[in-house]
Amino acid sequence: MASESNALAPIKQAMQALLHEVGPLISENIPLADAAGRVLAEPVAAQMDVPPFDNSAMDGYALHHADAGSSLPIASRVAAGDTPLALERGTCARIFTGGALPRGADCVVMQEKVTVTDGIATLPGDIPQGDNVRRRGRDVTAGNLLLEAGTRLEAAALGHLAGQGINVVNVRKKPRVALLSTGDEIIDPGIPLAPGQIYNTNRPMLVSLLERFGAEVVQTRHVPDDAQGTRTCLREAAEIADIVVSTGGVSVGEEDHVKAALEALGKLNLWRLAIRPGKPLALGRITNSHNQVVRVVGLPGNPVSGFVGAWLFLRPLIGAMLSCNAMAELPSLWATSDFSTSTGPRQHYMRVRLSFSRDGIHAHAFADQNSGVLSSCVGANALAVVPPESQIAPGDSLECLWLTSP
Repeated sequence: MASESNALAPIKQAMQALLHEVGPLISENIPLADAAGRVLAEPVAAQMDVPPFDNSAMDGYALHHADAGSSLPIASRVAAGDTPLALERGTCARIFTGGALPRGADCVVMQEKVTVTDGIATLPGDIPQGDNVRRRGRDVTAGNLLLEAGTRLEAAALGHLAGQGINVVNVRKKPRVALLSTGDEIIDPGIPLAPGQIYNTNRPMLVSLLERFGAEVVQTRHVPDDAQGTRTCLREAAEIADIVVSTGGVSVGEEDHVKAALEALGKLNLWRLAIRPGKPLALGRITNSHNQVVRVVGLPGNPVSGFVGAWLFLRPLIGAMLSCNAMAELPSLWATSDFSTSTGPRQHYMRVRLSFSRDGIHAHAFADQNSGVLSSCVGANALAVVPPESQIAPGDSLECLWLTSP
């Protein structure tokens, strides 16, 4: 009989099986107002300079730098949105932040440094050319790349697009996910518990994570604890989704039917992994009636395994379908451990909270790392990666995966 270490697949092999031949989904045009969190399907070139004209960086007085140190008549007033008159040498213009710099002026003096008496502004000397002026094209030059394909449209990127006058963007369609919950003992919150029953913690947790990763959950469904019912639910889910995610039913018990159903309907690419939590994990695919290949990820039923599995597997799978390179891997930080632990043949992903100080980054592990203790995930902001056959002591350096999206 094979030892556990020989029978289990490493996570690198799991990732290769998960992402093999996964391509980006088709794109669609949507209003910019609806594009928050979406992923660009094509690069966007700048259509105009930003700023589109030289303008004042503050409230003050515009002049030619050669007239610094003089007392000059105030020839005009320029507010943001005005079209200024040309400025003659030997005069200055009262100007406000964002106001277009008059032709003939090349610098601005902040108002606190100017004394005004009877329409005459007395200006300090040694004012350099370009002082307090935001030059045309300082941020963006027309024709240059504005945003790359694969960019996730967060707040700043949306502002960047709006600054070009763009109101429609071409983005990847959201991956459609069917989320299946197995187990006759699982019931929805709000229903009184009968003996032996537990509430479905995985469903709301995974819906939230899937949407955070950029997917659309198109179905949530309970799967009965029988072989035929499991096959029916998997087959029907594959007709409406790009990804089918199940929780529970992937172990070796008599009531665990997901693995067998997946083998009957499609292909099981990989099953048992050398990781903790989450050893029983089914990765495979089903070809539906439309001849589309649908990915299937069978997560363990323990809530911590579902939480960790979502970050390790669902996030990069969704990222590949969105062609978002930033989601290929979780950001990696190195932190100093404040705990001790040891591992056997499986790689351990410990729930930790990272703290940041002048002394560096420190990883604080939750005391109970059992796969059924969901409270270990509530305050976690990272997963500490403890390799197989390792001994970790306080003060050791550990790789930690930062839990962030994308």
